[in-house]
Amino acid sequence: MKRTIILLISAAMMALPMAAKQQRALTEKDMGAIRSGELWLDDKGEHINAHGGGIMKYGDTYYWFGEHKDERTSDALVGVMCYASKDLVNWSNCGVALSVSNEAGHDIERGCILERPKVIYNPVTKKFCMWFHLELKGQGYNAARYGVAVADRPEGPYRFLYSSRANAGMWPVEGAPMDFDEYLKRDFGMGQMSRDMTLYVDDDGKAYHIFSSEENFTLHIAELTADYLHHNGHYTRMAPGGQNEAPAIFKHDGIYWMITSGCTGWAPNEARMFSAPSIMGPWTQHPNPCRGPNAEKTFGGQSTFVLPVEGRYIFMADIWRPHHPIDARYIWLPIEFEDGKPVIRWQDEWSF
Repeated sequence: MKRTIILLISAAMMALPMAAKQQRALTEKDMGAIRSGELWLDDKGEHINAHGGGIMKYGDTYYWFGEHKDERTSDALVGVMCYASKDLVNWSNCGVALSVSNEAGHDIERGCILERPKVIYNPVTKKFCMWFHLELKGQGYNAARYGVAVADRPEGPYRFLYSSRANAGMWPVEGAPMDFDEYLKRDFGMGQMSRDMTLYVDDDGKAYHIFSSEENFTLHIAELTADYLHHNGHYTRMAPGGQNEAPAIFKHDGIYWMITSGCTGWAPNEARMFSAPSIMGPWTQHPNPCRGPNAEKTFGGQSTFVLPVEGRYIFMADIWRPHHPIDARYIWLPIEFEDGKPVIRWQDEWSF
């Protein structure tokens, strides 16, 4: 009996550091502190599993959508997760918003690649519209499609509608391509490639799909139809040949700003920043907006979204961990303005 008691006490003492760590994280979150790169626990005490994500506010609630990651693979084995919060600090797990399919050959068959889901609300149709980057199961990154799903409630469940390439048979607003725009010409008939992406709804209610195209050499900004479920054929090419991905866009004082990354796979690189007087351009590149330790590598992360919050903006990024995908961490930092330009300064801890 004495040996049993000693073993029980020892086990309890060993559990204390982990319990203290979780309690510390929960306490910090309850106090309104954001600590980038640390474990972010939901209401169930589990690390939030919503990678490559974005946030939509509906009513007084923020909804965070992101990729569900597994312990060993970044392939989609579950689907898109949704979390809800009133204060952007304490998050409740709403479950799976969009589930992958167990049907063989389905566009979003379990084991496909489903990345960077974003959701916007259409006030006319009263539908919540989800777009994401999709690669068909077993085809690597060759499909280069976008997928669309729709729901009646922000948290879902979302119903998959279709996947496709972009703007088949349509030239951009700049007109037919030059001789060196080989990928644009190559994909004219079947539709342009669509990989890393985001969505943006402008002040006039028009929505845009912004995505890496042309073998990741060029970003496309494509206007959506009034129901937010299709492209309407009006699109422009941004930074042709610049090899940008992970676009995150916002608008401040009438100027459109976009933060992107270079194309270095899972490895972090220096953030890029662009501005334009119109969403259709022309776009001008600016120096890296990041400041502080590891700023030349975007603090070890990659951009995914910029969230407007009552006149302020939060830069969101992912710290990828390809060998342990579920443990990927999040970077959230406030965007400041110096000389009229955005600046993202590293902070170990900050509060709203």
